[in-house]
Amino acid sequence: MDGMMKQKTKKRGKKAALEPRKQKRKQRTPNLQDYEQFRRSFRWEDAAAELSGLPGNKGLNIGYEAVDRHAESHLKESLAIRWIGEDGKRKEFTYQQLSEQTNRFANLLRSAGIRKGDVVCTLTGRIPELYFSALGTLKNGSIYCPLFSIYGPEPIYQRLHKGKAKVLVTSSELYKKKVTPILDRLVHLKLILLTDGLTGVDQNHVVIKCFSRLMSEASESFEVVETDAEDQALLHFTSGTTGMPKGVVHVHQAAVTHYMTGKYVLDFQPGDLFWCTADPGWVTGTSYGILSPLMHGIGNLIVEADFDASLWYGILEKEKVNIWYTAPTAIRRLMRINIDVRKEYDLSELRLIHSVGEPLNPEAIRWSEKNLGMPILDNWWQTETGGIMIANYPGLPVKPGSMGKPLPGIEAAVMEVSRPEGKGIRVKPVKTPGESGELALKSGWPSMFRAYLDDEERYKNSFAGEWYMTGDLAYRDDEGYYWFVGRADDIIKTAGHMVGPFEVESALLEHPNVAEAAVIGKPDPMMGELVKAFVVLREKAGENEEELLMDLKGFARKKLGSAVAPREYEVVEELPKTRSGKIMRRCLRDIEMGKLKTKKKVDGEIPYG
Repeated sequence: MDGMMKQKTKKRGKKAALEPRKQKRKQRTPNLQDYEQFRRSFRWEDAAAELSGLPGNKGLNIGYEAVDRHAESHLKESLAIRWIGEDGKRKEFTYQQLSEQTNRFANLLRSAGIRKGDVVCTLTGRIPELYFSALGTLKNGSIYCPLFSIYGPEPIYQRLHKGKAKVLVTSSELYKKKVTPILDRLVHLKLILLTDGLTGVDQNHVVIKCFSRLMSEASESFEVVETDAEDQALLHFTSGTTGMPKGVVHVHQAAVTHYMTGKYVLDFQPGDLFWCTADPGWVTGTSYGILSPLMHGIGNLIVEADFDASLWYGILEKEKVNIWYTAPTAIRRLMRINIDVRKEYDLSELRLIHSVGEPLNPEAIRWSEKNLGMPILDNWWQTETGGIMIANYPGLPVKPGSMGKPLPGIEAAVMEVSRPEGKGIRVKPVKTPGESGELALKSGWPSMFRAYLDDEERYKNSFAGEWYMTGDLAYRDDEGYYWFVGRADDIIKTAGHMVGPFEVESALLEHPNVAEAAVIGKPDPMMGELVKAFVVLREKAGENEEELLMDLKGFARKKLGSAVAPREYEVVEELPKTRSGKIMRRCLRDIEMGKLKTKKKVDGEIPYG
């Protein structure tokens, strides 16, 4: 499919050069028309009332809200999931069919003795079995936990062991490569389901079965287990900046946030087709790659293949995608590729583009307006928040580089923070617009995490009274827009100045030869830290690299001033990133510290840059 798509692109490009496409987008009135008025009148109770709740007033269940309430309505024959495999194979499931498949999985769990509160993990790519497993797990009252298929054996062990997982859904290949080395240590694991039709040999305490065979034997009828809004539903592991992965616990009440943000941020409307490119092992891949679109009864497009520019553009055109949710990393990769999108592809059905994962640089938004015909709407949230908290909305002006404004129902503040020894966290709101501090959210929204798994002390330390302290630094401008500065532990202290990496990286990306940039603080005996930039160039500089870097230095000094502009630059072929696309500045710092230690050992001192 990939090769075919590329050939199609090449041929179309020649034609388009002579005959540019005329594209007229259909306009739809946004669900959120007056932000300020809606914010003043909004109540979470009203949002919750738009969900059905379990029949007979038996509580709230995310799986029921995402599937069965539509299967029991006029939407039962409507498209729920359209799946496109790496080989181009397509499968479609209506809400009725999705209900039957998820019922089969719930019955499979029940027959295996898996009950309410037990943890079920998936370790797969974007395949239909993952979605049946996730939703069937929730309908069974069990706890769903997604894992990244890119993880190695040890990270997988940490998560399965810490989560006390009883069931793992995976493929034969992933099982052999990544699970067998740790299987003897997984004392809680009872059942492994292999998705590709194979059955392994039972290993000691673990039974290994064929997913499709057990599904075919299970009943299509299932009564969703009664769950309270505060019962545990989702377990997401997040690595944070240091230490072992943290298990973030969410409850069924998170459905209210998933639904509300789908309606007012992503602007889901009847008949929409939505495409979220996030890996299912990441919280976005669950909250918005599975749950939120299905709660609205719209079509959810799932593409198994990884990033490929011509493939992605072709899918947006052919499938007539209305709303696209992706990551800054993917957008920056698209920016590096010389494709005249507006000539070569008909994206007239595409109404909105959203981004999440790390701050979206202003240059990317300007590129999108020019090349895709609309701005990208960036938004901010965390694994701990469970859903979008601050966003740019279809009905509001976009300020390139801003996270946007808080979700109605969310009270955000920028805090001056102090941590006196033995006295916890003390906070005071920053009142001056433009002054940075730690971003805080007033607790009480439905998808707020309820615990760090088996780590009550860490959970308590995340709050200052009623405020959840995010660990992100930001500022608020005089119009109520929030702007990301950096993680608190990423801030660079150089010669008395506090420098946020994002500000510097955004400026560097405006240089025509810079494709990606990452900035760290490098220890320096005179300045405390100096600002060092790692840059990925759009094209290999070769012998002109030194000349290009001199030009970049001058450009940065002019844009940022000598106090903030990087003192050192290093050209790299790629930047280290997490699976979700966030730049891992920590890795760059570790590499740089390794270089400094080696240099110190050789020269007897740490050099001045």
